[in-house]
Formats: sequence, structure tokens, C-alpha cells
Amino acid sequence: MDLKAVRAFVAIADSGQFQRAAVDLALTQQAVSKRIAALEKDLGVRLLVRTPRGAELTIDGQALLPHARVLLQAEERASAAVRPGSRALRVDVVGRRAATGGLVQEFHRAHPETALDIVTLFDVETAVAAVRDGAVDATFRAVTMPGHRLPDGIAALPVLDEPMHLCVGPDHPFARAPWVTPAQLAGHRIWMPGNVPGTEWHAYYEALAAEFGPVIDTIGPNFGLEALLDTIAGSPTVATFLSDRTPHVWPVGHDLRLVPLRDPAPVYPHSLLWRTGNPHPGLTALREHLTATRPRPPEGELWRPSWAERPGPEV
Repeated sequence: MDLKAVRAFVAIADSGQFQRAAVDLALTQQAVSKRIAALEKDLGVRLLVRTPRGAELTIDGQALLPHARVLLQAEERASAAVRPGSRALRVDVVGRRAATGGLVQEFHRAHPETALDIVTLFDVETAVAAVRDGAVDATFRAVTMPGHRLPDGIAALPVLDEPMHLCVGPDHPFARAPWVTPAQLAGHRIWMPGNVPGTEWHAYYEALAAEFGPVIDTIGPNFGLEALLDTIAGSPTVATFLSDRTPHVWPVGHDLRLVPLRDPAPVYPHSLLWRTGNPHPGLTALREHLTATRPRPPEGELWRPSWAERPGPEV
């Protein structure tokens, strides 16, 4: 159905005259008449009749009018969803069940008036390009990785040093340890089937393995976090890295343990990236919220890869 013709029909129904509708739509009266004629031909019914007082709806026109209004409202909502300056704040969180997804949930609870559109772009190149082009307002990323620099016009704000924990089943040698040092992980198998080469998190764990000696195993299909935890729970040798900030539900009966890592404590450096000059008001609110509520990092010595230099408040 031609929405231009539908708009002309609604304008005539509201004004009661072809001439007044033409003025409201900035069209000629002939153009309005042609649109109505095309709509009536498409539907196979008469919608309007001309009278000395203007135009009146037929019974079919009366039946169509409420649906025509819904069509125009749907068109406006669809346009607003993608129109710069009027659409919801669009934020990339890598994964909805990642710690950064939790940060955005906390922002939403504090600012329910800010409409949000959450997307999950996979790699840093795609995410930064989307921010640069305006398709996404902000993304959470580890801002530097080997061979990667932020392009001009992209700003970064550190928002979370996410502590890594060792996740083990009840029969693992470290299951009853109050904490473990990264050096104690040397030679231990850390299974991470979602650790895909070319991503910033793969670069992070490769650097951790090179520094402390755990064996990062990425072999096997990635069936998701639940399947990973099922395997960890039943293995006396396999472990993985998780954070206590990762929003997930522990499987019942698995008796999984999150063992803190200390001396030093490995932290994953999340930053918020956005394009300088982006005028979306929700973006300012998001930055201010993340700055005011930034979690304190763990006490003691921290570890990050040598390439993960922390930016200043804005870079």
C-alpha cells in the first residue's frame, strides 16, 4: 500500500476537503486526487465522495481510517528508530551476558527515560567503524591491542577494570583454594572455546598465557556458557576464566567455584568508545553515569597486557 496515498487519505478525512488537504501536504489538488484514485483502485472500493461541503468518507473509508492512522504511526516509529537525532541511544556491548551488558543495565535502571537500542557487534574493527560512521553511538572495547590504534575522532573513557577469576569444578586441585596466583596456573588447561583469534579478548588471553604459562585451549565448538560450565563442573583438570560481574545463572547442583586471582590480579580493561561531536543527549548521560559509578579495581598489584595502556579521561 502506497503510504503517500494513505497520508493523503488521512489528510482529507481530517480536513474534510481535497483543497485543504493539498495545502497541508504541500501538493496540488490534482496530485492529491490522483493519489486517492490510485488508492481506491488498489483496494477496489470507494473511500471518499465529493459533496458541496467538501469530501465525506464512505462506509469503506470509515472502516479504513483507523487502520490508515496505525500505518502512518508505524511508519513514523520505523523512521525514528534509525533517524539520527531522534532514535534511541545505540550501544554495542559485545555480548548481552558480558560485564559491559551489566553496566548498560545499571545505566537503564538509573535513567529509564533514555531509550536504548542494544547491539552486539563481534570484532573491534567493525565496532569502531560503526561508531565512526554514526551507525552506533558507543561501544565497549579494550581500546588497544597489538597493531591497532583508534582512528582520529574516536574518544575513549576507561569504565571498568574487570577482575578475572578461575572457574573450576569441585574436584579441581584449586577448588578449595581461597585464592590463586597467576603463576600457579602454569601448565594448567584453561578451556575457552569462544576465544576467537583476531579479537581483543584473544589478544588479552594470549598475553596472559605468555606471561604466566597457563595453556589456553580454544579447541571445540562453542556451544555457549551453559555447555562450558557443564564440562568444567565434571572435570578435575579443566578450568576457565570468568568474572563475578558476568551476569549469568549458575547451573543447579554443579558446585562450581570462582577462585580469585591475586599477586598480581589480572583485570580486563574495558573502555567506552564514541565519536567526538556525537550530539545524542543519551551519550552524555551514559558517560556521566559510568564515570560516577565506575567500580573500584581490586586492591593490590594489577596485571594488564603491555599493549593495554590505559587512556586518559578522554583520548
